[in-house]
Amino acid sequence: QECDELRQRMAEIVERMDVPEHCRTTFSTYHDEQLKTQGNADYFITSGDRIRFFFEKGVFDDKGEFIVPKQRSLNKVGHALHAYEPLYEKVTHSPKVQGIAKKLGLVSPVILQSMFIFKQPGIGGEVTPHQDATFLYTEPLGRVMGVWIALEDATINNGCLWFIPGSHNSGITRRMVRTPKGTFPLTDFIGREQTYDDEKFVAAPVKKGGVILIHGQVVHRSAENTSEESRHVYTFHIMEAQQTRWSPDNWLQPTEDLPFPPLYT
Repeated sequence: QECDELRQRMAEIVERMDVPEHCRTTFSTYHDEQLKTQGNADYFITSGDRIRFFFEKGVFDDKGEFIVPKQRSLNKVGHALHAYEPLYEKVTHSPKVQGIAKKLGLVSPVILQSMFIFKQPGIGGEVTPHQDATFLYTEPLGRVMGVWIALEDATINNGCLWFIPGSHNSGITRRMVRTPKGTFPLTDFIGREQTYDDEKFVAAPVKKGGVILIHGQVVHRSAENTSEESRHVYTFHIMEAQQTRWSPDNWLQPTEDLPFPPLYT
């Protein structure tokens, strides 16, 4: 029921969304395209304390009009649903989530960001192998965890997650950082993503309502969704704030409007 409520609320948000011309940014995880689209898009870098809309490729015509139904156009909505949408806030701070964090021994966990990921039928793009710590870097490493809630069954056909077991022990090879003020693109990559052996990935299908906890350094990916079913997910990242330094070079920064809120309420 909670899953259905979150999906219903997102449908309402999408129905009412306003898409300014400059926001018609297509979201991609290929290295160079990432630089071009995310980096040049102030819209992305200032989305940490907002609710913003990121689209799949090929959903607009040359004039910036939708060529697919609006509800089918989005890659994700992020990155502050947990702060401004009561239903999402409730799930993020729910006793179940707080209980998981306490079992893991987290002392002062904070919420970094949150996203609704659509993985649209037929056009839901591939997410190439990556580690979350590339984008959410801390010193020491190992302080960030993704909480990935399947709002529908995530299957091999509709683009479930795949992981390389044990890869969380090998550090990271790439970081996405803010570039100095006044330079473009707004973000850049230090290092390159390794090439990974496809054979090493293990699929992690999960039923609706299931949760996957994602270590910040584990290598994971998801394939395109070539099926006729969507794969809706609500996901957010938690950081253990005690004795942790959040990198000032990360794209995502706490703001006056939205300091990273404590998980425990």
